[in-house]
Amino acid sequence: MEQLQAFPLVAIILAIAAVAGLVAVRLRQPLIVAFIGVGILVGPVGTGWVDADSTIELLARMGIAILLFLVGLRLDLHLIRSTGPVALATGLGQVVFTSVFGYLIAIALGMDSVTALYVAVALTFSSTIIIVKLLSDKRELDQLHGRIAVGFLIVQDIVVVLVMIALTAFGQPAGDNLPLSIAVTLGKGLGLLVGIGVLMRYVLPWLLHHIARSQELLVLFGVAYAVSVAAFSEWLGFSSEVGAFLAGVSLAPTAYRDALGARLVSLRDFLLLFFFLDLGAKLEFSNATQQITEAVVFSVFVLVGNPLIVIVIMSVMRYPVRVGFLAGLTVAQISEFSLILAALGLSLGHITNATVSLITVVGLITIGGSTYLIMYSQQIYQRIHRWLAIFERTRTEPDEPHDAGADTDVILYGLGRFGSQLADRLTRTGHRVLAIDFDPHTIATTDRPGAAAVFGSAEDVHFLEHLPLAGARVVISTIPVRETNLVLLRNLRHHQYHGTIVLTAHSRHDTDQLRAAGADIVLEPFTTAATTIADALHQLIITGDHPPRDDRRGPM
Repeated sequence: MEQLQAFPLVAIILAIAAVAGLVAVRLRQPLIVAFIGVGILVGPVGTGWVDADSTIELLARMGIAILLFLVGLRLDLHLIRSTGPVALATGLGQVVFTSVFGYLIAIALGMDSVTALYVAVALTFSSTIIIVKLLSDKRELDQLHGRIAVGFLIVQDIVVVLVMIALTAFGQPAGDNLPLSIAVTLGKGLGLLVGIGVLMRYVLPWLLHHIARSQELLVLFGVAYAVSVAAFSEWLGFSSEVGAFLAGVSLAPTAYRDALGARLVSLRDFLLLFFFLDLGAKLEFSNATQQITEAVVFSVFVLVGNPLIVIVIMSVMRYPVRVGFLAGLTVAQISEFSLILAALGLSLGHITNATVSLITVVGLITIGGSTYLIMYSQQIYQRIHRWLAIFERTRTEPDEPHDAGADTDVILYGLGRFGSQLADRLTRTGHRVLAIDFDPHTIATTDRPGAAAVFGSAEDVHFLEHLPLAGARVVISTIPVRETNLVLLRNLRHHQYHGTIVLTAHSRHDTDQLRAAGADIVLEPFTTAATTIADALHQLIITGDHPPRDDRRGPM
């Protein structure tokens, strides 16, 4: 890119990126797909407007540094703990099995061992950014499969950083004295971690307290700190990505992480465009027919094999197939970290441009395909659930026989935030409650006087045979999923249950459908809460009288 042409050329590229982004949004695709497409279009494979030069490469490295900084900044280890062992088991298990099978496929396609290893590892990582956005749009982040998916995606993020540390630490020529080189590398790594720890403990809290008085200065500090630690990490012989990640981790415990992260997201998205431009400038399709064949094979493996691996692991852990299927679709893609890993391998001389091109094409296919799979996951499951029944390992009766019999007043499905509060209120008023949930972690941690909690699924017709339906006056579902509630309603009618059926909905459309299907009562917690609060606020505004304070919940 010549100096006199740089500015107008960047303007043209940004205009093309904006148009491509608009098309991607209309097609309900992540912007990363548009960015990769623009990179290929303006690179040597396409128009040839952009070559790999220092300007594009510098902006690309800035984008990756900000990306890794934000990953570290938002690293939430509490989410892994809250989802229990399933996050670790599924995250690590999927990485191991995908790497092994991917390596064997790559070897079968005639790749050498190093190239096969890079390709296999690249197939294991999924995009936390894309998945969180898609699940948030579908309002599924708080559902069990959403929480599990985000948990094992965080595990993947940690794994990919560890892989990059290993590659940059031991991927360089070691010289004649290998033990000494390893010892020096470990010493540098330990020194970097100790230095970050000292900053976290003694410097950053005090410094941020003064910097945060200006929001503009806070953003500038965040960028400067991320890039500085990244540069220092690279000077020590590690990658800049590792340093940027550690910089984010060091700020994660502070009170300013959310404000800083929110303000840097747009900068990250803008600078990542240049990473994909730089990637497109390095793509090479010397043997297009062979690479397309390989890309199709690997894409099918990622789109089909990765979800199956998750389904099997979660089935072994006694999670329903439906939960495993919905969570498994979130790994039916490779992520921007896969491309970063490929670029790192290229810079170390481990793989060629052709391999980077192959991984990029797989990324385009799988990201685009998995987006639609996640968007229409419920409809897809309804069509194929009968073939997935072979993976069902959930128990079809309660963990312990429920001896309450006619003493059970209420059978309640779902122990989420709404369901657990409802169970508490009912038991405090003297009702006997049998609570059912398909999250083993929730069942294991539930201990309520007057209530029994058992493992089960609202969609399992056979499970109803083991419940005290004859004595229960009310069956309540606090699960806000229309399809699940319709199945439960149909199964209860099939078992000739004549008590009151209470279901839950989050939208007026779902409420109308459930009532039309025969539900006696449909709970609308959001609408009810809004009405109650609005009435209380109206009373406060008109009379100035404060409502009674509930010490259990704090002030309204």
